[in-house]
Amino acid sequence: VVSTYATSTFSITYPVGYTADASYIYDQVNPKKPISGVKFAIPGSMATGTNLSSDTYLSVEWLPRAKKCTGDIYLAANVHPVTETTASSTYSVASSTGAAAGNRYEESVYALSGSNPCTAVRYYIHYAAIENFEPGAVREFDRAALIAAFDTIRASLMLGSTPAPAPTTTP
Repeated sequence: VVSTYATSTFSITYPVGYTADASYIYDQVNPKKPISGVKFAIPGSMATGTNLSSDTYLSVEWLPRAKKCTGDIYLAANVHPVTETTASSTYSVASSTGAAAGNRYEESVYALSGSNPCTAVRYYIHYAAIENFEPGAVREFDRAALIAAFDTIRASLMLGSTPAPAPTTTP
């Protein structure tokens, strides 16, 4: 079962249980110039009993005035984007990692090369270092499953206007 989120510029499908937040803004690059977007937070059940934080999410973001649509413009870190091509899209991908007080933060941004407005999908993964827990207290989250779920959502992104209202749920 999936839900569809649609606007006049894009549509995307995501698993039921994720929570869409259309008021989301990303302000970590420049607080004076926040990046608008829509966030899809993971279901709390994905984090329960693991070292994954429930504030983990995927977002679709856009920069209407970007001169060049690359992944690095969506991150504060000085990173160099790489090109990744899938069957249907070419992305400029940039990633950064951070750590603080036993927490780990990973961000990967997939900017759709040539999109107007410049549109990107952000993976924000927050988790606690597994070594910080007593053995058996929590299990390590399934990174491969999380990335696969995010990749599936990203692959459903369609740019352009759609007639569907947002959000809708289909069985």
